[in-house]
Amino acid sequence: MLNVLYEDNHLLAVEKPANLPAQADASGDADLLSICKAYVKEKYRKPGEVYLGLVHRLDRPVGGVMVFARTSKAAARLAAQFASHRTGKKYAALVEGKPGARGRLSGHILRDEASGSARMVPAGTAGAKAAALAYCRCTARGGLTLVDVSLLTGRHHQIRCQLADAGFPIWGDQRYNPHAMPGQQLALWAYALEIEHPVKRERMEFASTPKGSAWAPFREELAALRTGARPVYLDADMLCVDKDAGLGVAEADGGDSLEARLKIALGGDVYPVHRLDVGTSGLVLFARNPRAKDALDEAIKTRAMRKYYHCEVYGRPEPDGAELRACLVKHAEAARVEVYDAMRPGAKEIVTRYRTLEAKGETTLLEVELVTGRTHQIRAHLAHAGFPLVGDDRYGDRDRDRIAGAKGLALRAVRLELNFPRGSFLERLDGTILSIED
Repeated sequence: MLNVLYEDNHLLAVEKPANLPAQADASGDADLLSICKAYVKEKYRKPGEVYLGLVHRLDRPVGGVMVFARTSKAAARLAAQFASHRTGKKYAALVEGKPGARGRLSGHILRDEASGSARMVPAGTAGAKAAALAYCRCTARGGLTLVDVSLLTGRHHQIRCQLADAGFPIWGDQRYNPHAMPGQQLALWAYALEIEHPVKRERMEFASTPKGSAWAPFREELAALRTGARPVYLDADMLCVDKDAGLGVAEADGGDSLEARLKIALGGDVYPVHRLDVGTSGLVLFARNPRAKDALDEAIKTRAMRKYYHCEVYGRPEPDGAELRACLVKHAEAARVEVYDAMRPGAKEIVTRYRTLEAKGETTLLEVELVTGRTHQIRAHLAHAGFPLVGDDRYGDRDRDRIAGAKGLALRAVRLELNFPRGSFLERLDGTILSIED
């Protein structure tokens, strides 16, 4: 039965099953395009041949989201989006090997027309095409790692070929994984597709959950992945995700929030135990039950949980490592804070440690340990010290940002070190390090 994700007069978005061709091929097997045409013809009682434009493809063994155009105008506009890489194509893959925390793979890929396979080749090879993708590592279970892949170009067998070439082939890939066993199903799924509606000009995203036995141990991780955050750790008590900038953490802060999305995706309560600003990306920790929340709250209160960030600042702090102390006053009505060197009424102490990772000309990459956890602490404290964050439109240097072409706040939560005393509900996680650093 066809799983329709969305339809209107211009679009049809569906879930393509694995091992079904996107369009008719030499095998003579049923294909998705023909099935969709039959669906439209029957549902809308269309006489004669039904028009349905194929504007992109998925390899036969790959399942997931596909869109078709229902008019020639929609087909032309959608095809132009795919050709100019203005779509957002996201894939989930289960890989072997040890992928880095995140990375970008780029090179040149050559298709062998005789075998139907592809391989990475040196630049300048006749017939080769540039290929690029970005990936983020998620959780690992049973010797496999869940990887979130963003496809930046759309080449033949690109993800399968590039991941295998990088040393982490996809489980069950009969072409590119020498360890794949006969009968295993390729663990690659197009789980999200973002396009601009060809007529309404609105951004739309369609999502689909991977199917198959290899995916079963990652059921909750895959549900979390669809919220727009990558799961780094998950068990019955705790969830740690890597969020992108632009999404709020807690429902209490108003607007769209990761907390609300996760409650729906996981079918139960989650409790944010610390915050990241909307513009800050990186690790966020959630408890999944009240006892775990109490244990995590206590760890934060006693400063037993250590939180580390990477940020890029203007200038070069001296020395290359130090502990900064000041006090902070929060002005809730203005949604900002002020930092002072001396205590005053209503102020709270702030402690921020930093060390230099890399000098980059006019800017410096720092690792920052947030010892106290106040609102906007890193941004306001470093700006007060004379080193505003790149891309900070609240405490930073907008003129320098404009000249530099800064896009977004250069602040990312990269590591959490968990410490729990004997007798704690989460004692088993004492010494755990959650990281999105290599």
